[in-house]
Formats: sequence, C-alpha cells, structure tokens
Amino acid sequence: MSDHTHHKFLKAPYTVGVIGASFNGGQPRNGVEQGPTRMVEFGLTEQLQSLGWKVDVDEKFPSYEHLRPSSPELDNIGKLKNARYVSAVTKNVSETVTKACKQGHMALTLGGDHSLAMGTVSGSAAVYPDIGVIWVDAHADINTPETTDSGNMHGCPVSFLMGLKGATGIESFEWLKPCLPTNRIVYIGLRDVDTPEKKLLKENGIKAFSMHEVDKYGIGKVVEMAIDYLGRDKPIHLSFDVDALDPSVAPATGTPVRGGLTFREGHFICEAIYETGQLVAVDIMEVNPLLGEQSYVMQTIQIGCSLARSAFGETLL
Repeated sequence: MSDHTHHKFLKAPYTVGVIGASFNGGQPRNGVEQGPTRMVEFGLTEQLQSLGWKVDVDEKFPSYEHLRPSSPELDNIGKLKNARYVSAVTKNVSETVTKACKQGHMALTLGGDHSLAMGTVSGSAAVYPDIGVIWVDAHADINTPETTDSGNMHGCPVSFLMGLKGATGIESFEWLKPCLPTNRIVYIGLRDVDTPEKKLLKENGIKAFSMHEVDKYGIGKVVEMAIDYLGRDKPIHLSFDVDALDPSVAPATGTPVRGGLTFREGHFICEAIYETGQLVAVDIMEVNPLLGEQSYVMQTIQIGCSLARSAFGETLL
C-alpha cells in the first residue's frame, strides 16, 4: 500500500473485491444498472491498483435478468414494486459481499440502485456482526411496506435491515434477518425525508446528521462525531448514494435534491473514514448514465470513481 493506514480488519495483501451490481429494480428509472460498467470503463480498477490495492473483479458483471419473475403481476407484494426481483437480487449480492468479507477483502459494491444495500449490509454484517453503517444520502431510505407512498424499494432498505415493525415477515424476504440494530447506523447529508420516516428516526433514536448539522458543525466535526458514535474499534460499512451530493456536483442520479454536500464534503467523508483503518465495505450507489446531457453523465461517473478512490486511500497530498 502507498499509505501507512493500519487496516484493523482486512488481511494482507490488501485486496478490494469489486462487486458490480447492475440492477435498477428498486426504482422506476432505467440507466442506473449501467453505473457499474461505466465506472469500470472509466478506469476504476486501474485507479485502485495505482493506490496499491490488489483488485479482484470479474468485469463481466452479472446480469440479474434470470432472477426476474416471469410477469410483473407476480413481482409486486402489496404496495412494494418488483419486490420478488429485489429480494432475489439482493440475496445474491449479500452472498457475494459475505464471500469477499470472509476472505478479509474490502468489499466495494458499485450500483445500481440503493435497494441493493439490503444485500451489501446484510452481507458484511454476516461476517462482522458489530458493524456500524455510515449512510451518506439525501434520503433516509427507511420507509416500511406500510409507510411507503411510491412502493419503490430503494426507499426501504434500512427498515428491512433493522427489522422495523411492518418490515419483517414479508413474503420472499425470509432470507433477510434483522442485522442492523438501530444504534449501529449514522446518517450524513439528509435533506429529503418523508414525514413517516422522520417519525421512525425519532422513535428509534437513530443518529442522523442532516444538512442542517453539516452547515452548523462543518463536515469534519460531523464525521468525527459519527465515527465516535459507532466506536473507534468497530468495523465500518460506508454506503454512499451519490444523490447526497448537490446536483451541481453529481447531476446524473435518479432523485436529485438541491442543497446537498459539496464536492469536497463528499470526498472528505470517504477520506476520513478510510483513515480510521476500520472500513470493511463500501457502496457507491445511484450513478445513472442515462440521465442528463453527456457532460453531466461523465461528471457523475467521474465523481463515483473519485469517491471510491478517496475511500481506498487517495489523498490530496
């Protein structure tokens, strides 16, 4: 490695297991399934190698079409859209992430929509039961099957991971056991949170730093408080939705919300968490190469890659 970070949970030689999750079933817009391939085409694998990592990647990323139910009518469960498809894919991703973590590798999942976190977080938690999650996002993604208005499952993964009321015993999700206690997650960057989600966050005492706290304390203090809350000796899973960034920074994403993190704030989060040596899994989610003009698309692909590099040790000096 080109830096002196002591990795507390990884095994040498330090290896990143890249998981390309080309999946869009948790939300209605096409294109987000192309995010992983476009980031690799942009050179992400070589960029990680240049930072001193061994890279374990099958660049023929899996297609999940064979897991899709034969008809849309069979796929929905109550209000939840594409629920059986989401379940089948996230179970597959969970097993892949678990395999990488068991080998002592850092699991890097490229999405794809954020419903995939049902798979990535359950996969890392299977190896590290005391894992803490830092969830960087404009949205809380904690709706339950009862509270969701849209039925889009990229707005629900946290409730399923926690096993909140209404998010357990769901048909097809029997495989997903509650694996994320409410005190093992910290949100950063929230600014578009549904009313029922605000209630869930408060009732469950979930630690959340909205953009108000980022403005009030500065990103350095917010990240310090987040890591202190999760513990300085526990493994960390960073799940980063690029819509946490302001749309002027990352425009090609499905649910942009103005007033977000700056370029440097987003990268500082990744840099600071990497420096702890506690990081064991990273998600870069919701890069959508079909949204907006080509310059916006390339800007967002580049951002996805640079966030990943920052989470794997790239520094400014």
